[in-house]
Amino acid sequence: MKKIVICGSTGSIGTQALEIIAADPTIQIVGLTAGSRWEACVEQAREHGVSTIVLDDPQAAESARQNWSGSVLNGQTGIESMICDSDADLVLNAIVGAGGLGATIVSLGEGIDLALANKESLVIGGDLVMALAEGSGARIIPVDSEHSAVAQLLAAAGPGSAERITLTASGGPFRGRSDLAGITRDEALAHPTWSMGGKISIDSATMMNKGLELIEAHHLFDLDYDDLSVVVHPQSIVHALVSMNDGATLAHLGYPDMRVPISYAIHFPERADVPVPSLDLALAGELTFEEPDLETFRCLPLAIDAGRRGGTAPCVLNAANEVAVDAFLEQRISFEMIAEVVARTLAEAETVSELSHFTEVLDCDAESRERAAEIIAREVPA
Repeated sequence: MKKIVICGSTGSIGTQALEIIAADPTIQIVGLTAGSRWEACVEQAREHGVSTIVLDDPQAAESARQNWSGSVLNGQTGIESMICDSDADLVLNAIVGAGGLGATIVSLGEGIDLALANKESLVIGGDLVMALAEGSGARIIPVDSEHSAVAQLLAAAGPGSAERITLTASGGPFRGRSDLAGITRDEALAHPTWSMGGKISIDSATMMNKGLELIEAHHLFDLDYDDLSVVVHPQSIVHALVSMNDGATLAHLGYPDMRVPISYAIHFPERADVPVPSLDLALAGELTFEEPDLETFRCLPLAIDAGRRGGTAPCVLNAANEVAVDAFLEQRISFEMIAEVVARTLAEAETVSELSHFTEVLDCDAESRERAAEIIAREVPA
């Protein structure tokens, strides 16, 4: 029996993972975590026979205790305690944002394999996270569709034969536009090919998501940024390409459905049946590709530059982006202002320094959030 903890169980990745696991009697869920949606988390625990849950919000945790007989823990210490005591074989980290770093650290520190959907763990603390995994012997299995595709292609290619990785991007809802003024919240949330949560939908619309994924790929696959690229592919059929040393290029194709990479990570190294149709190329029709517009979608080059600089720069980038996206979702700043907040926060940050401990990551994250909030306050007075 394979035992799994799901962190972020009430989000898009978490709920799809639960559907996949429900169809597999060889997997047991031994812990769930969520933010403030205690009713949904408790219902999941009841349905899947889970005795321990963790809720980030203290009031939500108290409400759950009053309405459920199971064990309810709270906050980051609760996540750490639950994972350590779970006897899990795998932790699926689907927490959104930098708040997911803690679950990554404790899972890898305990030597537990990690199915990683929280790209921010590698963006803000990539060198430290990879070193921790190497030291503990735990495997990191990517859940992002692009990185899952790359991992599968590299496994087929064999060691040392890959020279370049290309991640595909849908281009988001504003592909082809050169003027991003006046974009509304609802327009930015309307992704053309994927069904995702609010934060990642906005990141896709600004193309910051692809920049974060390039940083993640740099750490996961140990390639220089000169050997990583992005191509816009609006049909979202080709998820990634790997160029080989003999001139061949391998591609991973499939309909856009997150159940495929989620299942791959959960069942790794085996493959399991997923109720997704096989690709019919004739039915899919035309597949098109184009270069990303780096002038209009400024977040992508900002992310690439931060990745190249390394050290604290990606952490500053991510923190500023999370603050700016929250402000946009709350309709306090314009869509165009997201990239401006990120650019100004990076410009106002102190000299980039190397990271030697996770406490430095957390300090940089907190300081950068304060700086980004101050920039927004200057632009949008209360």
